[in-house]
Amino acid sequence: MNSLRLTLSKYNSLYLNLALSIGFAFTLLLFRMQITGSFFYLFLVWNLFLAGIPFAITQFYKRSPKLRSLKLISYSGFVAWLLFLPNSPYIITDLVHLNLGHSKLMWLDLFLVFTFAFNGLLLGLLSMLDMSDFVSERFGSRISKYIIFKVCILSGYGIYLGRFLRFNSWDITTKPGTLFLQIVRSIYDPNVWLTTLAFGGFLWIVFSLLQSIIASKR
Repeated sequence: MNSLRLTLSKYNSLYLNLALSIGFAFTLLLFRMQITGSFFYLFLVWNLFLAGIPFAITQFYKRSPKLRSLKLISYSGFVAWLLFLPNSPYIITDLVHLNLGHSKLMWLDLFLVFTFAFNGLLLGLLSMLDMSDFVSERFGSRISKYIIFKVCILSGYGIYLGRFLRFNSWDITTKPGTLFLQIVRSIYDPNVWLTTLAFGGFLWIVFSLLQSIIASKR
């Protein structure tokens, strides 16, 4: 009973802090809309929603160990998680929207995008921690580290597909042919590899750092 209460307390604390952080970002957006009369950065809400899907998936599996034990459901959940994960670090690239044409207060816009990017990245990292634990339970910690590293690189490539080729996570089902052709063509573009390795490497470093911090506290 005590262990259950402790677990619930940890969940409630996590959700509360996430709600406060995301709520702060929304408040900042509303403040900007109020003082500028512009709705330009409203797209950040949608991007943050997409960034939260991987976290929602792993939280669902975390609370449903019986479903997680079923191979078909666990593998399909992993695929869905992998498709949406790039949306979490993707918000960092929304910094490209910072320009004088959309802003009266550059510092406010910079801080606004930063808060949304921080929350998106945080949701992605938390889901990666959960997924790492799931994979480690089934295949061992070494395999888990290898898979998460590959996931980071694939996420880096996913960011390229989203930012430069303007594909969405669900285009794999709605535009599979077009997506496949663009992927084949992109292989020969040096910018693809630069973007993939830069974002993928960054995601792996931040994840590893967070994982080591958590491990040192246990």
